[in-house]
Amino acid sequence: MKEIVIISGKGGTGKTSLVASFAALAQNAVLADCDVDAADLHLILTPRVQQTHPFSGGKQATIIAEKCTGCGKCSELCRFEAISQIPATGTTRQAVYHIDPVACEGCGVCAWFCPDKAIDFSDAINGHCYLSDTRYGPMVHAGLGIAQENSGKLVTLVRKKAREIAERDGKEFILVDGSPGIGCPVIASITGADLVLIVTEPTLSGEHDLKRVAQLVTYFKIPALVCINKYDLNPVISDRIIRDAQQRGSAIAGKVRYDTVFSTAQSLMQPVVEIDGSKTAEEVTDIWCTLLDICTSRA
Repeated sequence: MKEIVIISGKGGTGKTSLVASFAALAQNAVLADCDVDAADLHLILTPRVQQTHPFSGGKQATIIAEKCTGCGKCSELCRFEAISQIPATGTTRQAVYHIDPVACEGCGVCAWFCPDKAIDFSDAINGHCYLSDTRYGPMVHAGLGIAQENSGKLVTLVRKKAREIAERDGKEFILVDGSPGIGCPVIASITGADLVLIVTEPTLSGEHDLKRVAQLVTYFKIPALVCINKYDLNPVISDRIIRDAQQRGSAIAGKVRYDTVFSTAQSLMQPVVEIDGSKTAEEVTDIWCTLLDICTSRA
């Protein structure tokens, strides 16, 4: 079983569109959408959710109103300005306090020092993990709630579930749609992977962010290849990306031309390789064959 992670230095490079096509070509893979902050692989693959599991990446403080005496100790100690006073009304004898769930960082100081034990500090539900079926095989995906954190932990959970399914069903590949950038979700996506494909575009920002994410992958000693999407928009930068990648020891997996077939495929909720007569589909297929050859040679 080989785990291939597709990432990018910036958003909008076409990473997810490539993953969807690889899913159609692989035929014996488990899919994992680890871009949990902005998951969108499901928009193309239309998964049928079979199981939903709540995800807790931290704790949340909540004031128990009937126990609160309004002493204000919690508000005094909170360094995130998450606790505010609710003035007394005709139905309440004294002012009490309220914790803003968005502003609360889950540090627990208020709960530790509340003299009346009026603050509940329990696991927060930060998002959900989904186990689904697609026409190309099982898929694990997830989503964080609004303003929720710990996406790295959720990525780790998604990869763990995908590996369990792959081992159970005897799948050859795990295809991971990783997050863009170089932050915690990306690190959680690539750690321990067999191969990484970095998707970039021939723009100054694409070139700059490619160098950063390539340094990250090199640090973890994971074999990496580079794919240039929309390479014909700026051949000069495309050539420069190829030279830089070769100097770093990263092979070029292939190049994909700018083509409106990507938009057409998305509107039809289909991978590009399923659009008949597309030259771009041939280029994407060639890239998958390159990845397949490398994985086979490393078996």
